[in-house]
Amino acid sequence: MKTMFKWGVDMKCPFCGSIESKVIDSRPTDEGTIIRRRRECIECAKRFTTYEKVESIPLRVIKKDKSREMFDSQKLLNGIMRACEKRPVTIEQLQNIVDDIENDIFSTLDKEISTKEIGQKVMEALKDIDEVSYVRFASVYRQFKDIDTFMKELNALMRSKEEN
Repeated sequence: MKTMFKWGVDMKCPFCGSIESKVIDSRPTDEGTIIRRRRECIECAKRFTTYEKVESIPLRVIKKDKSREMFDSQKLLNGIMRACEKRPVTIEQLQNIVDDIENDIFSTLDKEISTKEIGQKVMEALKDIDEVSYVRFASVYRQFKDIDTFMKELNALMRSKEEN
């Protein structure tokens, strides 16, 4: 393995307290989620090991009643599955929707997102996959109160389809 020499920044030596060290070896752990770095202190020449991992940002969902709960991709998948029940939509397509939404949400680095924003992303994805599932999801998400509201959504879907 090639030895790498890098100057460390703000990595305090556990022996002398110096913040100057060089990386003499880096390798991922078995899972590949953590990098193990072997360092050598510039001041005292003693070696020590550090571990580096990606910091995960917890994401909270703001519900309609303004309460908050942790984002749960399984809960999102379950909701989409209900809308797609007995429809020609594969579990792989559903998982892709959830993965795409999750990647989109976490790429913003926001720590909170509303159920309204999540629901809108689901509806955009379902509209392209299965129109019946889209309408089912929209009826729950938008809480259709009567047949007129339902018909407005159907008409909007039909206009959108004609435009494309």
